[in-house]
Amino acid sequence: MTDGAGLRQAARRIRAGILELSHRGQSAHIGSCLSVADILAAVYWGGLAITPENIASPDRDRLLFGKGHAAAAILAALAERGFFPREKLADFNRDGGELQEHPGPGWPAGVEIAAGSLGYAPPLAAGLALAARIQGRNFRVCAVMGDGECEEGSVWEAAMFAGGKQLVNLAALIDANSWQATGRTAEITGLEPLGIKWEAFGWRARELDGHNPEEIRTALAEFGRGDRPVALIARTVKGKGVSFMEDDNNWHYRTLSDGDLAKALRELKDGT
Repeated sequence: MTDGAGLRQAARRIRAGILELSHRGQSAHIGSCLSVADILAAVYWGGLAITPENIASPDRDRLLFGKGHAAAAILAALAERGFFPREKLADFNRDGGELQEHPGPGWPAGVEIAAGSLGYAPPLAAGLALAARIQGRNFRVCAVMGDGECEEGSVWEAAMFAGGKQLVNLAALIDANSWQATGRTAEITGLEPLGIKWEAFGWRARELDGHNPEEIRTALAEFGRGDRPVALIARTVKGKGVSFMEDDNNWHYRTLSDGDLAKALRELKDGT
């Protein structure tokens, strides 16, 4: 298994891939992509049983990616992990290409869905978790979503259902970067205290350092052993890894210039 240093290196490569993809496709949502990089490194490098080798197995774990606007992040992670050739990334956000800025049908293996509208991933994940129980299979299901996504009513309908059915093989992994499109998440609807809300719906809630992939991987490896579903609230920084993007919500919609890309990649290479 990849050690802690290897996980951090994988996350750094994912961030570099995000920047290159976003620049080539002139796509936005860069800050949202960068905040989830450590989470995806933890998922694909041991946190869930999803690998290029077992992708056809009915017993593989399932990942549903609710942060569809962060498509560059999941694509960079899948390519880095070897689910498809890197050359395919040239399709990203290209007219006629298969890899859209907001995902649609025909996406690469390694993720069950990469969202449509926000709020789709949790109910679909709950359905898959229940299907595993009915079929007598042991696979686990994880829905990765943003904290702003937790304002969708469908999230809480799914939470109520999963808690009531005690779907122990289900996890919600929340990239809590404290921002959404128009402002601080907590200022829009009063989302906090987020953990207590999940617990009220019959889940176990746990706070994580969203930029510690070892901690995230350990938490993922452990879910499924208790008596209820688990909400893993990973506290992150939007734009993490690039100093001039960190905690700056302007990078929700801004695109990268040639100079921005060069400066950001230099920071990642230097580890600053």
